[in-house]
Amino acid sequence: MIETKTILPAEAGGTEITRFNALQHGILSRYTVLPWENSDEYYALLGALVAEHTPRGPTEEHLVEELAGIFWRKRRLRLAELAAHHRGLGDTTAPFCNTVEAALVHLGTGKQIEGIFDAIRATPEETTEQQADVDEDAAMTQKALKILRQSGADAYAKALMALRDDTREWWEEALADDPEDLDEDEKPPTPNAEGLQRFLENKLGPWYAQRRKELENRPLIRAQAFGEALDIRKLERLGRYEVHLDRKLERILTMLLRLKDLRQGTIAS
Repeated sequence: MIETKTILPAEAGGTEITRFNALQHGILSRYTVLPWENSDEYYALLGALVAEHTPRGPTEEHLVEELAGIFWRKRRLRLAELAAHHRGLGDTTAPFCNTVEAALVHLGTGKQIEGIFDAIRATPEETTEQQADVDEDAAMTQKALKILRQSGADAYAKALMALRDDTREWWEEALADDPEDLDEDEKPPTPNAEGLQRFLENKLGPWYAQRRKELENRPLIRAQAFGEALDIRKLERLGRYEVHLDRKLERILTMLLRLKDLRQGTIAS
């Protein structure tokens, strides 16, 4: 097991190192770092502040400890802000969320197809591939529709063979669905040319249109998701706490610098 050691800045001499070691066991330092936080990172910060301000005496050392605590809490505040964004994004990507529909409401789109999580994670290359996939599927479906419209005794069988495998599986699942699950104005699918044509025109046609709109407008969907994930109430509370820390930082730093000026003035006189 490799032992990790806190390394002080190069400017820190022997006196500063001794003073830093004393601060490690100070009243404030021992309670500043939470059990799950990295104490080495905190003591590296504390060591850098000791090297910068070279505190003399318990008062200046206490003020340097206060500075380290404020910086550490501001770091913790950033983690809390990140966690709030993640939590909000998780709520936005939850099942049955209408984020996609809201993002594209101005386009008058139909029923949402894509999950918001997929839209957020997709790269431009993946989106391009998926657009090509939709075009390929739609072209095969159009070929099947052309066969069905030409009628003929074997039109149904030929049209099925012209469909892509996953589209054919969708049709087979539709045939197996419970009729009670259909909409009031929707006819049950029938395993013949007429039923298949109705399915391809009424189900797949709108599906392709909706899918293309969602893929083309993924930047809008991502913007909508990230906007909805922004919890103003949580961030407002975090912001107030940060203002409190900034004011405290200003007071502590002013006190420390004044003490140093007084000490240096006394030495000069």
